[in-house]
Amino acid sequence: MIPSAPGETPEQQPEARLRADAERNRDRILAAARRLYATEGLGVSMASVAREAGVGKATLSRRFATREELITAVFADRMDAYADAVAEALADPDPWHGFTGYIEAVCAMQAADRGFADVLTMTFPAAKALEARRAEAYNGFLALISRAQKSGHLRDDFNSADLVILLMANAGVIAATGDAAPDTWRRLVGHMLRSYAAPGAPIPALPEAPAPTALYRAMVRLTRTGKGIS
Repeated sequence: MIPSAPGETPEQQPEARLRADAERNRDRILAAARRLYATEGLGVSMASVAREAGVGKATLSRRFATREELITAVFADRMDAYADAVAEALADPDPWHGFTGYIEAVCAMQAADRGFADVLTMTFPAAKALEARRAEAYNGFLALISRAQKSGHLRDDFNSADLVILLMANAGVIAATGDAAPDTWRRLVGHMLRSYAAPGAPIPALPEAPAPTALYRAMVRLTRTGKGIS
């Protein structure tokens, strides 16, 4: 027999065990979803998450009724980091340095987690908390653009849509190269930062291009997975 905790009656023990089991199941589901989203993206089914977590579909549904609820829980900390990166960039006394540092930081977040790469280029209207943090980051980015343009270092024709375009392109490069050429995205971001710079702006160093053999492996990988250009 399991002894009662201080102040706990025997009748309360089953309820306490149920709460503990529910919390363990929730943690297992979140850990499984993080693993699958990080390696396979958000296309993973809820059934796959349940199997990876070792729980039934009903258990998963009790903890997370919808895909959006699960995505919000999994990526809450990453969206916090995303919003915090804007605040850190705005605090940089050099507006252009703050801008370029933010772009590099966000693209690095994408590269580290395929699921987060998807989150940054998709919207989830039902995930209110997630979208609120995204809106906060977006408004901060608008202020970041304004500061960098007023410094004379960011092109006047740059606007917030260009970040979305970059994130989409970066997500594609990350998915295409995978482990074959994992740092290729840095080269893309380096070229794009140069294109955003106004004449006379300090130009960030351009990262090295991936080795031809690494790119070849990435191309072979695309062919084998059926994701190449037809």
